[in-house]
Amino acid sequence: MLCGCGRSSSPAQPAPAPSTSPPAAPVRVLMLTATAGFRHDSIPTARGVVAALAARAGDFTVAATENLADLSAARLASTDVLMFALTSGELALDASQKAAIVGFVEQGGGFIGVHSATDTLYEWPDYGRIVGAYFKEHPWTQTATVVVEDGAHPAAAGVETPFRLLEEFYTFQRNPRGTVHVLASLDPRSVGADGDFPLAWTQTIGRGRSYYNALGHFSETWNDSWFQRQLAAAIRWTAGR
Repeated sequence: MLCGCGRSSSPAQPAPAPSTSPPAAPVRVLMLTATAGFRHDSIPTARGVVAALAARAGDFTVAATENLADLSAARLASTDVLMFALTSGELALDASQKAAIVGFVEQGGGFIGVHSATDTLYEWPDYGRIVGAYFKEHPWTQTATVVVEDGAHPAAAGVETPFRLLEEFYTFQRNPRGTVHVLASLDPRSVGADGDFPLAWTQTIGRGRSYYNALGHFSETWNDSWFQRQLAAAIRWTAGR
């Protein structure tokens, strides 16, 4: 019979301590819905939806405003993502505010534009560069088909493609394809047209990230779960999360 009585044994080693890295702080979103031109009836819905998304997700917060004074260097210093949602017209920003916005994005801040964000600030070329294009017209307000071109991109949020919805579909003064990364586009056959009509895209601006989505004219669009998934994903992507 073998006996292990005389054997020496190594003392038990303590288990490694679990990682105690603190969770990332919530992404801070500043949502602007100010208008100097057409004002969408869906603005209250848009503000309510983004607030509800923030409360439900827990990894971002949102402060909605129509006070242009909030677009200051000091306020942007405590912001991670600046969202222009359903804005319009030549918003009365002064030179220091414009410089603060450009600096915010180029130095690593996130920018999101929704629907008529491209119908905003035509006289400020740097804004057009940040949002990606300027609105031309909306020839189709009807149910049509949207094709997701890059469903693997984090900002596409795994949206099934193609999908159909009632929307006011935009065209732009210059096709942004080639200078931006197109995530989704209108199927021209669904509106009886020919051509290339990007609807959602991303780009990098310096060290920052920009996302634009042309949808969102109707409250029903803001209330759809697939649109909400895209917005939440875009917030995380533009914030570098």
